[in-house]
Amino acid sequence: MHNRAKKRVSNSGELQRGIAQLKITLSADAQGRLLDYLALLHKWNKVYNLTAIRDPRQMVSNHLLDSLAVMPYLWAGRWLDVGCGAGLPGVVLAVAQPDWRFTLLDSNSKKTSFVQQAIIELGLQNVSVHCARVEEWEPVEQFDGIISRAFAELGDFLRCTRHLAAPNGRWAAMKGAPEQELAGVPGGCRVERVIPLQVPGLHAARSLVIATCNGSGAA
Repeated sequence: MHNRAKKRVSNSGELQRGIAQLKITLSADAQGRLLDYLALLHKWNKVYNLTAIRDPRQMVSNHLLDSLAVMPYLWAGRWLDVGCGAGLPGVVLAVAQPDWRFTLLDSNSKKTSFVQQAIIELGLQNVSVHCARVEEWEPVEQFDGIISRAFAELGDFLRCTRHLAAPNGRWAAMKGAPEQELAGVPGGCRVERVIPLQVPGLHAARSLVIATCNGSGAA
């Protein structure tokens, strides 16, 4: 217990410093929930192999701060996280933006089972999770924003989710260095912005690609 408490204090400091560097505001309650989520991820990872990163401190930068870094560039509304995996970035963003609605989608039932458990244990009221292939999934509502972290190349991401976007919906693709993928954007879609990101504690290229498509909501 003593070691666990020390780890939480260390992770808390790392998270606080990262949030300050990102210049975003996050309540103490939200920060506590993110640390609880991290603890759940670390615990379940031993059995379910949810992420290749095992070190909780590394998880702060690679998972929590990496997800939070995109927040200033997103918009309010209904969000879909495609290929959410262990809940990244969807769970993190849902904690940070309790007034927004998030739907998390993944075809891996082990991962969606973990996400469902995390939603329950964190007491999140603004998140739902579905286990399905995105190409075959037909929800009742469409989305104002569609985000992915490590789902597919940009062109494939836009093509297979186009039917899920509301008429004015936009896409937010979390990428490393996306230059080679920009040529693959399908007809009727265009990249609005490529935003370079600096993720505290992460020594790797990160960027956010914002894209739109004509006639969103149509196949």
